[in-house]
Amino acid sequence: MKGPREEIIYVPCIYRNTGRGRPDFLATVDVDPKSPTYSQVIHRLPMPNVGDELHHSGWNVCSSCFGARGKRRNRLVLPSLISSRIYVVDTGTDPRAPRLFKVVNPEEVFWKCGLGYPHTSHCLGSGEIMISTLGDPAGNGKGGFILLDAETFEVKGNWERGDETPPLGYDFWYQPRHNVLISTEWGVPKCLGYGFDPRDLKKGRYGRRLNVWDWSCHRYVQAIDVGEDSAPLEIRFLHDPDAAEGFVGCTLSSAIHRFFKTQEGRWAAEKVIQVPPKKVEGWLLPEMPGFITDILISLDDRFLFLSNWIHGDVRMYDVSDTRRPRLVGQVFLGGSITRGGPVKVCEDEELQSQPEPFVIQGKRVAGGPQMLQLSLDGRRLYVTTSLYSAWDRQFYPDLITEGAVMLQLDVDPERGGLSVNREFLVDFGQEPGGPCLAHEMRYPGGDCTSDIWV
Repeated sequence: MKGPREEIIYVPCIYRNTGRGRPDFLATVDVDPKSPTYSQVIHRLPMPNVGDELHHSGWNVCSSCFGARGKRRNRLVLPSLISSRIYVVDTGTDPRAPRLFKVVNPEEVFWKCGLGYPHTSHCLGSGEIMISTLGDPAGNGKGGFILLDAETFEVKGNWERGDETPPLGYDFWYQPRHNVLISTEWGVPKCLGYGFDPRDLKKGRYGRRLNVWDWSCHRYVQAIDVGEDSAPLEIRFLHDPDAAEGFVGCTLSSAIHRFFKTQEGRWAAEKVIQVPPKKVEGWLLPEMPGFITDILISLDDRFLFLSNWIHGDVRMYDVSDTRRPRLVGQVFLGGSITRGGPVKVCEDEELQSQPEPFVIQGKRVAGGPQMLQLSLDGRRLYVTTSLYSAWDRQFYPDLITEGAVMLQLDVDPERGGLSVNREFLVDFGQEPGGPCLAHEMRYPGGDCTSDIWV
């Protein structure tokens, strides 16, 4: 937390489903307020293929490799959610102008692992890189993990052992001190690819479990049910490696569950935050969930942040008491319930009136807050607005024509509280190749969601 202030941020930008026929690219954004190019894209690294759907990213080494001689955080691993390619980017030679280092072709992943649709990448202390997947090469659901060599980036095979695997996959976090890895479930890839169909909710096509793995044996040992069609997505252990607990955000049920180790040595979960749905007219369903799509925990484990992509707000909770989170900050940055839009809110447990549209520097922001990244000192929260191109196109068609944005919120790390920095706006609607969809963010020096302490 006492490290240097971030000066640049890497952001995957997506053209899939925009109709522009261009490859996705990795943007380098200047976030140094003393710089003449502050709040601007200063470099673009296009991928060599079209239709990849870059999504999340991870490092070749992180805090789990602390003390390993000769290790440098100089390669950013970019799995492609749809094409199943894995790009490795050299960020060490020139951090402000990354270059492509290696491409792992999907056939190698398919043949060696029997997996596809890679999502979350974490480095391991063993000198390997581990990537979770959503399914098999045919687009059926299947929870599994790809192992890459962290030097050569060759596919080594599967991390998991044994015949039993979860029916779905998505995100994961591991904690060796408690001999555990816990993964989450989104949905069946070949269904997600076409957007959100409410009829899939009753067909078991969306996840409902946290899946517990024995870290040393690499075996699937337990499932924790967090509710039908809850779709648990981002999972975060507390950063303290002795802590046997953390939080997971459930998208469709709009709930945050605390997971923890029981006295008997098994794992359990309890709901600690519930974002109430709103009764609406003019939307896909008569009840609109908040749609929690991202969460993160500050490095001191004091605060939890979440984004409600559909309702349009970012929230900050004090989680000093992990069983009783306390709301200490909230700001609306767009969403589907803004005044004057097509949706009428008929009943709302939280708001007295629909929020005003969010406008910054003369631009009305399309979409809602989605991916989050917190500065190391806990004082700046960065936000982007794209979830996944097929769902962006369905829920926020203006995102396709106007492009995503990147915003920055000022955070009070003492008392709690959020406010918009009106001087910061990265408008991805003004890209030279046309409007694009900006997703996850990474600092060259590591951050709250990439680093695991062991």
